[in-house]
Amino acid sequence: MVRRRPTVRPAQPAAKTPRIMGNLRRQHPKADAELRFENAFQLLAATILSAQCTDERVNEVAPALFTAYPDAASLAAADEGALEVLIKSTGFYRSKARSLRGMAASVVADHAGTVPQSRDALITLSGVGRKTANVVLGHAMGEPAMPVDRHVLRVANRLGIARGDDPERVEEQLCAVLPRRGWTRASDTLILHGRRVCKPKPLCDRCSVQQECAFIPPSTPPTKRRTRR
Repeated sequence: MVRRRPTVRPAQPAAKTPRIMGNLRRQHPKADAELRFENAFQLLAATILSAQCTDERVNEVAPALFTAYPDAASLAAADEGALEVLIKSTGFYRSKARSLRGMAASVVADHAGTVPQSRDALITLSGVGRKTANVVLGHAMGEPAMPVDRHVLRVANRLGIARGDDPERVEEQLCAVLPRRGWTRASDTLILHGRRVCKPKPLCDRCSVQQECAFIPPSTPPTKRRTRR
């Protein structure tokens, strides 16, 4: 059986985006970062660990990690083998251990042991891209930012409030039509909606903006009866 591709209507008018986001915020009133952290250093390290891993798993690993390495200086000096053991369950632990130690070493050498407070400085750190930098800015530093991950890409494109598979381009489109003070909350809301409702196989009957969604899920063609000969 050949599955039909999803049909996507044209993008929503920009004026509709705030209303759509308002409905989603009401559906997910407690949307927030799900990684647990006490400071910018912990959130930065946890976000690096969250690549290809659930936030729940990172939250399980983090207490032991930050007990052993409470700051950038101690993490930079960590024995790589011992660090790998602590983070092994998050997956890709060897490359993540290198990224964590490299990030910490740069924070110590270039920023006096304090996580930098600008996106340009953050993305120079090992293992840190634009999304991770935006997570830290938005949640640990109170600087409005729009982290765009796979959930934001999927939900924004399905809703028609942004178009494209380039995270930076989608970030630009969303930031252009949403108030700056609400960027971080908007990202949290889209991420939570993508995790709970607008999954790769969407639960459209649970969606508060179903009537305005630009995405039409593929339908299964009716089964043909076999004709006896």
